[in-house]
Amino acid sequence: MALSVKLQARQTQNLALTPQLVQSIKLLQMSGTELLQHIGEEVEKNPLLELDDGYLQIETAANRARQSGSADGAAERRQSDRSGDVSSELDTSSTALEDKLGTTLENEFDGDRSGGEYRASGGGIGGTDFSRADSGDHDIGDYVAGRKSLREHLGEQLALSRAQPAIRMAATQIIDLLDEDGFLRKPLAEIARETGATPEEAQEALGLVQGFDPCGVAARDLAECLAIQLREKNHFDPAMECLLENLPLLAKRDFEELQRLCAVSFDDLMDMVDEIKGLDPRPARAFDTAPVLNIIPDVLVQEKPDGSFAIELNPDAMPKVLVNQTYSAIVSRDDQGKEQKAFLTDCLQSANWLVRSLEQRAQTILKVMTEIVRQQDGFFAYGVSHLKPMSLKQVADAIKMHESTVSRVTTNKYVETRRGTYELKYFFTAAIGGTQEGEAHSAESVRQRIRALIDNETADTVLSDDAIVDVLETEGVDIARRTVAKYRESLHLPSSVQRRREKKAMAKRR
Repeated sequence: MALSVKLQARQTQNLALTPQLVQSIKLLQMSGTELLQHIGEEVEKNPLLELDDGYLQIETAANRARQSGSADGAAERRQSDRSGDVSSELDTSSTALEDKLGTTLENEFDGDRSGGEYRASGGGIGGTDFSRADSGDHDIGDYVAGRKSLREHLGEQLALSRAQPAIRMAATQIIDLLDEDGFLRKPLAEIARETGATPEEAQEALGLVQGFDPCGVAARDLAECLAIQLREKNHFDPAMECLLENLPLLAKRDFEELQRLCAVSFDDLMDMVDEIKGLDPRPARAFDTAPVLNIIPDVLVQEKPDGSFAIELNPDAMPKVLVNQTYSAIVSRDDQGKEQKAFLTDCLQSANWLVRSLEQRAQTILKVMTEIVRQQDGFFAYGVSHLKPMSLKQVADAIKMHESTVSRVTTNKYVETRRGTYELKYFFTAAIGGTQEGEAHSAESVRQRIRALIDNETADTVLSDDAIVDVLETEGVDIARRTVAKYRESLHLPSSVQRRREKKAMAKRR
């Protein structure tokens, strides 16, 4: 068979990701704050785009959202890491002790955490907060001094000290090496070697920095951090020193052993524990440079008097973008230069595509949320105990969309309800089978049921994991003991032995 070269026409189909399609996908998965910032950038560079009169200066609004620190409206992911119990989260490793006890001292043995719930006050950054660039209005936040960093704060105090040059250099190195919690993780011997200081000078530099504000900074572990603060209060006695040396026993709530080691009465021990709970395990927390993000709900769900639910898009999270008709008319004129007309034509195409993409994004979010409310109506009416198991595929099949589209829609999108503000992902939970072929249960509702059972315990009715399994089985939940233990630990709830020991100790104190 002879080889030859020839031309052949062939018709094939393939999916090409055009720049416009890529933009639509990106818009769909953007959070509310990211969308505001993106629209601001597009309006700035495209003369044919403008915002509806109800919205002004999107970029300013996005900056406010990123910088806002409202105590009630902020939904910080970090905050969920700070919940749990002071003792239940401890283990024997020093780093874990710092991380776990450090998250919970301020909670006074309160392990409350609201599952996957994120709360936000009001409606986020509303359109009424925006102001037009040409209106002459100014935000007072524009004139507020920036937040001072921990290193700047400590550096100012070091500048006022009268330390010798070698000690000052070592102290500067120590300040630079502090982590986000204010702890010094690098061995002092290495710092001395790097700065050319003697071990004694490095130790003196460490003591100098540890004397700075905030109290407890530059500690090398949690016990030292707490000890610095206790010394500042003149409450660091031998008994307290012994307690800090045995933090793992406090994690286990082994109060009897702590009484014996510290040679104190039970009441005195409880007073010492209360003293520790009043300390700050992360002294640099106030200087955290990570921005606190306000959640802007993308969807609002309200219950009607007849028991149905009204679902609407939050206009504050989805500003209306318009194409400037004056500039649009210029494009069709023939008296424009070739380059100018080409530029305006390109801007018009880009503006029209952005407007259509935003409308499609809004309708897709509304469509997905409507189906979520339909399938999870029990949750919106009665709470988390009525949350049903639901998957992305179930919603995708119901609304005839691809599963990946539903995933993009529900990522970083929030719904505001009378029960709080939740990420849309919260409503997708795994299924736990029911007993005797009964109805399946949502994993999240089972988690909260376990919390409720433990919260209602007394010193004489503490439930073991096996006992919790038995209770749940009577309620139609088929669950393994190891699953109960996993859910209990995810809620930062201690074992039954630790809970019983603590409850008896508290009852004895009363």
